[in-house]
Order: sequence, then structure tokens, then C-alpha cells
Amino acid sequence: MSRLTDDGQATEIILDAGDLPMLAAMRARAAAAGLDLASFAKAALQRYVAEASDEEWITLIGLIGRTNDPGRVCLRRAFGNALRV
Repeated sequence: MSRLTDDGQATEIILDAGDLPMLAAMRARAAAAGLDLASFAKAALQRYVAEASDEEWITLIGLIGRTNDPGRVCLRRAFGNALRV
């Protein structure tokens, strides 16, 4: 989360966690909310951590146990969650 300081860094992080459609959707949501991309991405992570259900945490832990890149999995879930809201 400390790397989400500007839109360039946010773009890099989102692309690493997801793909171009995710980036485009997050840019659109950020603009609609009147936020820059970095602020939107940081808020999405904070909201995910604060509001994820017990079932979501169990799912995330299971996914993390089956990957070599747990940070990417967590970011992808958090950003995906922000786009579903």
C-alpha cells in the first residue's frame, strides 16, 4: 500500500495484479468518484481489509496457499471487489 503514492505507481501495481480491463475499470470508477487512481486503489484495499466477510478471508487464505505470489492474489481480490461494489 505504501507504493500507491501516484497514478504511475498505481497503474503498475494494478497491471501487475490484473490486466488492462481491470485498469480501465478502476480508472473509470476513480474518475466517477472524483479521485485519482492511486487514491481509489488505496481506498479499495483499505475497504477490502475492513469489510471482507469471514467467507472471503477463508477463500483468500486458500488461494494464497496455492500461489507463489500471495500479494498479487490479495490485490486482485481487493481490486475486483472494488469493481463489484
